Amino acid sequence: MGTRSIDSDGSQDTLNRLDHRDPLVFDTHELGRRPGAMRKVSRTLEAPEGFGIIDVIGVPEKSPIELELRLESVVEGVLVTGTADAHVEGECVRCLEPVDFDIDVDFQELYYYPESDERHRARTTGTEDLDEDSEEETYRLEGDFFDLQPVLRDAVVLALPLQPVCQDDCLGLCSECGARLSDDPTHHHDAADPRWAALQGLSAAPGDEGDGIKNSDTREGAAENQEK
Repeated sequence: MGTRSIDSDGSQDTLNRLDHRDPLVFDTHELGRRPGAMRKVSRTLEAPEGFGIIDVIGVPEKSPIELELRLESVVEGVLVTGTADAHVEGECVRCLEPVDFDIDVDFQELYYYPESDERHRARTTGTEDLDEDSEEETYRLEGDFFDLQPVLRDAVVLALPLQPVCQDDCLGLCSECGARLSDDPTHHHDAADPRWAALQGLSAAPGDEGDGIKNSDTREGAAENQEK
């Protein structure tokens, strides 16, 4: 959660206090600021809430995520390159059956030193071909620490299918009874001829069958008498 501080000149500046105990917050102190310095970090952590596409598919909260990171010191900050292995769960958009599989995502992000970030923003301010919608989001170090969570979340979400299916040729559900068609590809319902739809429900009432036969016999007899 961010806190608001007031500088000596009276201006206000927002400082995001990172929780150093958060497993997605990393310390770069040992890396130093000499360009070219590099160190590797491996970490297994529990997935935070919201790593996925809501109500569709995602990494279950508190399930393990394995991280392999390479931290490199560059002139403007720390370049973070990494991979993440995780297990995702969801449901098929066609038949609603459970879907789960493992994903392996790659990501890379530059975390600016605070002073480098200010110079970067000064260079881009007022650029004619750069507006608020097209400006790329930048991340910066807070002291020696950086928060990987937003970068990792974006990488995971972009790797997920927008419409997951249990199998590429899933046939979905029967629109009439909801049966899973892939379990029975020959499943069908006998549809009435629409030309007779107006006559449905007009069957004779119980006890009327005999009267119908009698009326038919009477009409046939009258026809024979006319011919004679």
